[in-house]
Amino acid sequence: MFDWRWDFVAEIMPRLLWATGNTLMAAGIGYVIALVLGLFLALGQRGSNRVLTTILREGIEFIRSTPLILQIFFVFYVGPQFGLVLSPWVAGMIAIGLHYSCYLSEVYRGGIESVPRGQWEAATALNMTRWQTYKQVIIPQSLPFALAGMGNYLVGIFKDTPMLSVIGVYELVHTANAIGSENYRFLEPYTLVGFIFLAISLPTAALVRLFEGRVRSKMGMN
Repeated sequence: MFDWRWDFVAEIMPRLLWATGNTLMAAGIGYVIALVLGLFLALGQRGSNRVLTTILREGIEFIRSTPLILQIFFVFYVGPQFGLVLSPWVAGMIAIGLHYSCYLSEVYRGGIESVPRGQWEAATALNMTRWQTYKQVIIPQSLPFALAGMGNYLVGIFKDTPMLSVIGVYELVHTANAIGSENYRFLEPYTLVGFIFLAISLPTAALVRLFEGRVRSKMGMN
């Protein structure tokens, strides 16, 4: 029988809102790590050192082919055996950032390869260094091609933050589990968590599409 209690909702809502802040923080920090590291991984694969590029490509493929939850466990539980003792928060941020950086590196790579070859030739004709070429010519032109993928992975990271509960990070699902166990009521906390994820994911995805459309329009790509 459906037994929804609004008084219980009012009681648990402050804890869920606090957990929502933790979840957004985890997703935001993880995404920033992934954005920065992903760009370096993409550029590293395009270097002239074949040994380095091979190592990077194999490493990226390995991380992309293994589950995020395994990587979270590895960083948090196996890391101390190598002298890397991290709090659940830090371990979770590193694991999420590293995992999604490998996906974003492919997004960046696709964007870079979409830049017309003539742009590279023009930069060479102007005697620009490789770094200047990337910074001033290639990367700015590649971003519009990469925005869709970058936005999708932002939403993906947000939806994957519940995996951090396995190492004790108090995000939304972990908090809902705690509330349910304490009160023997799971209907309200789980339902509210579902609506919170929906209320954040859908507008975020819409804003990303809107931003992508405006950027592409300004660059004459529509």
